[in-house]
Amino acid sequence: MQMVFHLGVHCTDGDRLLKTLLNNRDWLMQHGTDVITPNRHRGLFEEALMSLKGGRATAEMQQIMLDAVLHSDSPGRAIFSTPTFMGAPGRVVGQTGLYPQMGARAAALANLFPDHEVEFFLAIRNPAALISEVLPIFTGGGYHVLMQGRQPTDLRWRDPIQALLRAVPGRRVVIWCHEDVPLIWPEIARLVGAIPPDAPLQGGSMYLEEILGEAGMARLREKLAAQDRLSVAQRRAISSEMIESHAPAAALDQVIDLPGWTQEVVDRVTANYRTDVGEIAVLPGVEFVLA
Repeated sequence: MQMVFHLGVHCTDGDRLLKTLLNNRDWLMQHGTDVITPNRHRGLFEEALMSLKGGRATAEMQQIMLDAVLHSDSPGRAIFSTPTFMGAPGRVVGQTGLYPQMGARAAALANLFPDHEVEFFLAIRNPAALISEVLPIFTGGGYHVLMQGRQPTDLRWRDPIQALLRAVPGRRVVIWCHEDVPLIWPEIARLVGAIPPDAPLQGGSMYLEEILGEAGMARLREKLAAQDRLSVAQRRAISSEMIESHAPAAALDQVIDLPGWTQEVVDRVTANYRTDVGEIAVLPGVEFVLA
């Protein structure tokens, strides 16, 4: 069986992927894919991870977990999506930078089902925006506690992603930039759900609906409907044009208001992020979804 873990990360997709897949549950179930909501595995996985301490689950333990979480008897693919796979918000930054436990946590999840194919999906985003959105939901003591003594320019994505790849060699790893999701969301949902391009997809415009609103979406649908044979590239180009012309500034502008973060600091962090994205996209073992 293919066991799919959508790792998040914090303040990226939230429950949107889960909602999109649930919108397509009938098609997915008919084609052997089971979407597992967090309430079915919450507690069960945590208990198993604690007892295994990174070790491999036995065949008997794997079957017990599958019997508890699956909706059907023998699906070919099971999808798990929850923002807590990477831990509480305080886990975003550690002594070595961003997500120092990413590799270990991914390996532990893979070891829940070592007899099955395991895949990982995750978004990354500009650390400046990530910290800005994580801080309000961090209850452990404020900005300086969250940062663990790290400087803004220490927040690099290349290190946790390389650690992830080392921790789960041979496993499928699919990554994308959160900044691109309004344009690539249908492709993300199809990849996670193994939904072919010619199959119908409900909820593929979820991010665009949040940005454009009803009027903008109505105009977008008109422009898309005017195309005889719409390619992915054409859809993305039209969507990008509509975002530029119809999205309110508040939906696009990210305000960075963090202690000590000047515009120069934000620019340096952003430049580092772009460099990391370029390096990550060509790493062996990574499928990178480009906009």
